[in-house]
Amino acid sequence: MAEKPGGYLGRVLRVNLGSEKITIEPLDHSILRKFVGGAGLGARYLYEEVPPSVEWSDPDNRLAFFSGPFGGTRYAGSGMISVVSKGPMTHMAGSSQANGFFGTFLKFSGFDGVIIQGAASDWKYLRIHDGTAELRDARDLLGRDTLETENIIRSRLDRQCSVYGIGPAGENLVRYAAIFGDHGHVAAHNGLGAVMGSKKLKAVAAERGHEKIEVADPERYAAAVKEFARKFHKMQHPLFQYGTADLVGLAKKLGWLPVKNYTTSEFPEFEKFTGESIRRNFKTKSTPCWACRKGHTCSIQIEEGPFAGFEGEEPDYEGVAAMGSLIGQTDPATTIYLCNMVDRLGMDINESGYVIAWLMECYEKGYLKKSDLDGVEMTWGNGGAVMEMLKKIAYRDGCGDLLAEGVKRASEKIGGEAADCAVYTLKGASPRTHDHRANWPELIDTCLSNTGTIEVTGGAPKPEELGLEPVKNPADPVEVSGMNAKLNGKGQFLDSLPLCRFCMQDFKSPIEALNIITGWDMDIAEAIDAGRRVVNQFRVFNFRHGLTKEMEAPSVRYGSTPSDGPAEGRAIMPQWNALRRNYYEQMGWDPETGKPLPETLKKLGLPDLIPGLSS
Repeated sequence: MAEKPGGYLGRVLRVNLGSEKITIEPLDHSILRKFVGGAGLGARYLYEEVPPSVEWSDPDNRLAFFSGPFGGTRYAGSGMISVVSKGPMTHMAGSSQANGFFGTFLKFSGFDGVIIQGAASDWKYLRIHDGTAELRDARDLLGRDTLETENIIRSRLDRQCSVYGIGPAGENLVRYAAIFGDHGHVAAHNGLGAVMGSKKLKAVAAERGHEKIEVADPERYAAAVKEFARKFHKMQHPLFQYGTADLVGLAKKLGWLPVKNYTTSEFPEFEKFTGESIRRNFKTKSTPCWACRKGHTCSIQIEEGPFAGFEGEEPDYEGVAAMGSLIGQTDPATTIYLCNMVDRLGMDINESGYVIAWLMECYEKGYLKKSDLDGVEMTWGNGGAVMEMLKKIAYRDGCGDLLAEGVKRASEKIGGEAADCAVYTLKGASPRTHDHRANWPELIDTCLSNTGTIEVTGGAPKPEELGLEPVKNPADPVEVSGMNAKLNGKGQFLDSLPLCRFCMQDFKSPIEALNIITGWDMDIAEAIDAGRRVVNQFRVFNFRHGLTKEMEAPSVRYGSTPSDGPAEGRAIMPQWNALRRNYYEQMGWDPETGKPLPETLKKLGLPDLIPGLSS
């Protein structure tokens, strides 16, 4: 085994819930520079341990939580954790990142990652602390929402801790259940909370233990942290001042604010939902993540109206859009309450929004009647009806049982004209809460991604950092798809560190910091290769688990042509086959099937994956 780099502990915790056996395994140092950590290590373990015969709800499925070399350091954004599993929305790989403290506290507790397998005979939660772990009885936590679960477990443990768990939706195997922790942070995509629920695991708690993180060059590290903090403190960005909801104004201007299930781009009330307006009209308090001074996340209090006295988490952009414009909701206080309700029930806000918006359009057009919806009147913006329906979904009550399957499966079951109204990718999951018909890079990314959500375009990829010229014509889908391919690898590298993208000054800085921590001499080219290695690792896994080229496309509504707004008349579907083929070629994949070519896998140091493409 190769020498252990700085920043790693070299230990992985393995928990078998079925046998209640807990073991500690050495982390293979020889693969660390290839896969780095976070999503990279998760992808590797998933491929090696979850064969095609294992379904998402099978006890043999794995649920992996991985930190990385930055975990436990003093770099802003280093509390992030990557959660990886086979997910129920796509029946393929799921990888989702959540910030807060867990990634750092897991390291302080003595582990680079934890791999969970098996299914408990009855409900448990996992406590991790100072080089050991134990399963505890969680039967009294059943039915508790995510916030209650977190607060109760915190009160029972001796030290400061980070708790990530599921709510009623995860318990009831809602396909788009998510994992929530640290008062408002979410591993949201591809139903990871349902995987956790299938294992009867209510929560995972990592205490702030006493493990020390050794770095390769302590002197340079101390200077680098100080310089990073100085530069980071000077960074000025509206997202730090107003949170990600500040994107509402830009989204409206450019046409990618989703309105009434993509039936229009007009939302005159948008100014009430901007981050600046929300923080001006509601009482907020910064709740920063580990080692971060910016604290763009906040708690929020509603002081007037029917929800007066409510305290919760300030919604991010996707929450504001999902429970605001997407469902025709024009009251910010109601939107804030609905977002918190979704979180506490334990569901992905994006899929929840698209399910509710689809119901409202179908109700308006008569495709679904009140009797089909258990008497709930799903008119646009009807906050009371949304609350009732969200509960039905989380508990799989009545019509909520079908809606808990997600908008693709529900719309296909209803069929007819209702089916054509639903927004999703043909792999099974809905996109993030954007109208991607006006943002083709993200539409292409969402449909061609390997993890149930975007993998290329999040956080403004900045092609100039890789020596690339910007796209000349954003309305040319072939050119846009080519740029996506050229940029792919950057995002998965950052998710393997893993680091918060809001804390990134540029792409070069985290690579320099990684080298100081580990003792490596990685450059940008090697970092991109590491990210592409993760992309291809996930992709071969997906082909083994049923991916086909035909799945990499949008639904009828998702790929439709906008009838108004800035993107009016802009149609992507006439060139879909051409852009997909171009993307495949640029990625080094077979242009007919999308499978990675053997020479691509060999170039990335993944020759062992070649047989997997024929199995």
